[in-house]
Amino acid sequence: MSPRTAKHMIWHQSHHVVDGVMVQPSDGEAWKHFNSVHPDFSAESRNVLLGLCTDGFNPFSSFAAPYSCWLVILTVYNLPPGMCMRSEFIFLSMVIPDPSSPGRNIDVCLRPLIDELTQLWSSGALTYDISRKQNFFMKAALIWTINDFPAYRMVSSWSTHGKLACPYCMENNKAFKLTNGIKLLFFTVTVVSCHQITGTERTERISLLAELKRMLHPRVFPVKICLMLCHSMVTLCLVFNQVSRSLLVLV
Repeated sequence: MSPRTAKHMIWHQSHHVVDGVMVQPSDGEAWKHFNSVHPDFSAESRNVLLGLCTDGFNPFSSFAAPYSCWLVILTVYNLPPGMCMRSEFIFLSMVIPDPSSPGRNIDVCLRPLIDELTQLWSSGALTYDISRKQNFFMKAALIWTINDFPAYRMVSSWSTHGKLACPYCMENNKAFKLTNGIKLLFFTVTVVSCHQITGTERTERISLLAELKRMLHPRVFPVKICLMLCHSMVTLCLVFNQVSRSLLVLV
């Protein structure tokens, strides 16, 4: 790093914090909890805190043959918000090309990165701080990962299927089955997610779920579908009749 960039590596600890205002992840509860659990690590403000992001995409067009290319990216959160999301400070650590998703085998691909992060966490690496003109042992920690739900399943080896699909709610989730169904259903009928609902909101959500169950009952659901189709057919007939009259007038 250049001298101007290196001095920003301690911004996460030296910037002015306003109560109730979060301008950077270091102001959040997760970061503060990490510092309280690992005081020796947080005592050195130049130690690096990283976030890992992974996702897959098709490098060819959507109409081409199916292909999966997975990127593993590391982000440095020591820097100010205006810098940590810039391309020069986002590190592409690996690319995993494969005709299909790597699935649980992603652990094999991540093994070298895990070994390096483990070494940086335990013993660190001798680093020269150009802003202070001195050497120090720099350590690094991976504080969180950013993924969608399918990628979360692969990276954490957590099953996102079945009743315990939500890793936060666990057995307290509100999953249910239809009367003659075999699959679990997860409905989010309010803006708030299931593990954040309390009191009156939880009661309202449960009543709405009961109404959804009644509507999706195998004896009720087909009737509603038929009524909707009949209404659509009548609307189409009226539109067609109006168009036909307009054509006759033009002729």
